Amino acid sequence: MEGQDGQDRGAGALNQPAAPAVSPIETDALIVGAGPVGLFQAFQLGLLEISCHIVDALPAAGGQCVALYGDKPIYDIPGTPVTSGRDLAQSLLQQVAPFKPQFHFGEQVSTLAREADGRLLLTTSAGKSFLAKTVFIAAGVGAFVPKRIAVEGIAQFEGSSLFYHPDSLDRFAGQTVVVNGGDDIALETAIALTAIAKQVTLVHRRDGFQAEEATVSAMRALVAASKMAFQVGQPTAFDGKQLQITTPDATTLELPLDALVACLGISPRLGPIADWGLELERKQVPVDTEKYETRERGVFAVGDINTYPGKKKLIVCGFHEATLAAWGATAIVFPGKAVPLQYTTTSTRLHELLGVAGSR
Repeated sequence: MEGQDGQDRGAGALNQPAAPAVSPIETDALIVGAGPVGLFQAFQLGLLEISCHIVDALPAAGGQCVALYGDKPIYDIPGTPVTSGRDLAQSLLQQVAPFKPQFHFGEQVSTLAREADGRLLLTTSAGKSFLAKTVFIAAGVGAFVPKRIAVEGIAQFEGSSLFYHPDSLDRFAGQTVVVNGGDDIALETAIALTAIAKQVTLVHRRDGFQAEEATVSAMRALVAASKMAFQVGQPTAFDGKQLQITTPDATTLELPLDALVACLGISPRLGPIADWGLELERKQVPVDTEKYETRERGVFAVGDINTYPGKKKLIVCGFHEATLAAWGATAIVFPGKAVPLQYTTTSTRLHELLGVAGSR
């Protein structure tokens, strides 16, 4: 609820989910969010020999960097004059690869609760559960989830004949596919499908697109060559086998299909985080600036999801926060052990962990 000072207040204690039906996955750390800060968090944990799993609502790593501006230039990453969201994510994945973090894509962490032994039990929308010594919330402004088609009853077909932002198109080989959307991703998806699908139809609410000129030109060329169909209209019904659309002149059309691929963009949702019982201030999680720990021991928040005096929503700031958060976790993961500060330039142990021992 919201206090008199205008701040959102959490429930004050972690929520209490029902016991999971299957044994939880035990881990030193669970990272919520696979954007750049979440990936760098995994790297910093790896340097400290803290194992981790990563959960993200999107079908692949990269977070908003890839989902919102994957090909746009980024100029403020230290030591990298220019990169893109997609290239940055790939570099971070390559960097963290030696530590073999376990990824769980396409699911959200639904609940967070404290166990009697102090560990944290988390469950996901896919029915998984984790028992973690520490939790790192790197969810940006919340989980980025695909925008859904606003047609009654359509959700029942998700995963069978309806797909949002699929990470692979191979499954559509030889099929009749309708792609709904009008941005770069929608057009690029439709264009790519022409090489493997039996028939491709692009549906958009108007004959105008929020996409690069070259992408639009490529799409129109395929339409002119009868290698792709294009239809202006809004989806109004779907039964799993055909999509009904209504055109601007109120005509109703039925499009038979094997698969409907919707690329309508994504939007951030604070979602279940709001119900975890953490204290919130204007939909952000307060942290200290020593360990970037929340007011719940062992629960850290890094990147755009956190707040503290002087907070700046920059990727480089998130990298700094992730570094100190990883060190803050050592007292919980390795109680009573003094963890020495080591440098990747000189530490033989870090060279072993990174797989570069003997390469210098």
